[in-house]
Amino acid sequence: MATKSKKAKDDRLDDIINGLHQKSVTKQVIYRNTKATFDRMKEIAQDIVEELTERVTKHDADVVIEYTNISEFEFHVKFSGDLLMFIMHTNIITFPEDYELMRNEYIEEDFRRRFFGHIMAYNFMADTIKYNRIDDPGYLVGRMLINIDRHFVIEGVKQMELPYDRIAQNVINNKTLRLIIESAMVAAVNNDLMGQDVSDIERITLKQKHENMISQPRKVGFRVSSTLTQ
Repeated sequence: MATKSKKAKDDRLDDIINGLHQKSVTKQVIYRNTKATFDRMKEIAQDIVEELTERVTKHDADVVIEYTNISEFEFHVKFSGDLLMFIMHTNIITFPEDYELMRNEYIEEDFRRRFFGHIMAYNFMADTIKYNRIDDPGYLVGRMLINIDRHFVIEGVKQMELPYDRIAQNVINNKTLRLIIESAMVAAVNNDLMGQDVSDIERITLKQKHENMISQPRKVGFRVSSTLTQ
């Protein structure tokens, strides 16, 4: 009896070890895939900024387009009054069973495909960063999920109008990464800055005046969609 009990215990421990090993290896591969993608996005973003700068300055030398490398996991693209903030999260994530992406034949074929690295793009007003207005909101433009096969899916903004909701078909390449960055920029440019109602600014405090919070216009925001298909 004791022998059977010990064997069952050993089997459980083996299952735990095997499960941890498989998940660990899977997550390490996904992390490397995501990091390589993010590094390539940095290079492509710099190329786009250089090309736009060359073309725009021919018509208007006052228009500034800038790329800024913030860290290993963040870079910014500034153009006119907008700033796109690209952030790679270092954690590997998954989703609940009822999340639409998980109800997908391609995902269900291999449990390793249930895990994703993720890269986020947020739209801020450029002055928010310049003047460190920490209460100003940024708006999600899109989230790129990357799996062990180097397949990806784009979630988020309808305004980007990208055909990348079919994760089984989407393989990362330079062409698609460039289109993603350019589309995020187009969505940001088209996201207008809206002023406040006059009744919201008819009274201010001295603190608001000193902190330059007299008027705080806001971006309209984006219409977000998480509808995905196979």
